[in-house]
Amino acid sequence: MKLGRREFIVKSAVGVGAGMLGSRLASAQQDSSAFFDPYEIVPLGKTGLKGSRMSFGTGMKGWLRESNQTKLGKEAFESLLRAAYDRGVRAFDLADLYGAHPYMAAALKDKDRGDYVVITKIWWKPNGLPEEDRPDPDVIVPRFLKELQTDYIDAVLLHCVTSPRWPQELRRQMDILANLKEKGLVRAHGVSCHSLGALEAAAGEPWVDTVNARINPYGVKMDGPAEKVAPVLQKLHKAGKGVVGMKLIGEGEFRDDEEKRDHSVRYVLGLGCVDFLNVGFEKVEEIDDFAARVRKVPRSSA
Repeated sequence: MKLGRREFIVKSAVGVGAGMLGSRLASAQQDSSAFFDPYEIVPLGKTGLKGSRMSFGTGMKGWLRESNQTKLGKEAFESLLRAAYDRGVRAFDLADLYGAHPYMAAALKDKDRGDYVVITKIWWKPNGLPEEDRPDPDVIVPRFLKELQTDYIDAVLLHCVTSPRWPQELRRQMDILANLKEKGLVRAHGVSCHSLGALEAAAGEPWVDTVNARINPYGVKMDGPAEKVAPVLQKLHKAGKGVVGMKLIGEGEFRDDEEKRDHSVRYVLGLGCVDFLNVGFEKVEEIDDFAARVRKVPRSSA
């Protein structure tokens, strides 16, 4: 079928335009995939758990079942948790010490429980909680389940271990958590480390499924200088353990320093061994700001 000159020109122009649009869309997709996605669903080591690269920490200045987040009040904190979820956050870091369990349960009560990961922690030390007694995990975890209104918890950690001998000193709690994991009430267990010795012990402990560790390039609020902490995180990662990075913003110390925030995000992603980036957001704007900084980091840096 022959085309008239005018029809030929129009159809050719449309074809060229569609080709250019397709090329631009392909280029945009390629450019997008070349950078980290803050909301990409990633594995937490070899735990079998998967959550968003960006994790919501609920324990900014946490103590006595309060934190900066709970002090926002019920409506504001729950709204903040929902805003994070709506943006794509699928990992939430809680603890008995923070008092965040009821807020979490209420905020996401209408969401599919299998759609997000909950990490929480047992405070086994003196002080820190209103009660003087410290029951074992077989008593504490059932309470956590009720507070979170869930049938299981993705990961339960022993909070704030500092002794390099913690695997020997806390073996009773470890064995109980292992039993709860066998029953399906807990899917993974591990520790939140607050000393370099404790972190090194976690790297060599088979019981550990996942670790919360403090990391930024400046050594602020950390267990040691970055050049000493980073190799231990890489060792943990190589052993198949989940690694959740904390204090990326230096517990808020870099909040007003854009260069430090950018550098910290680039540095931690560049290590290639930190699964979840956990930040204690207090405003929606902070969620969006951090996500934007993650999106600026090329995947080739890892």
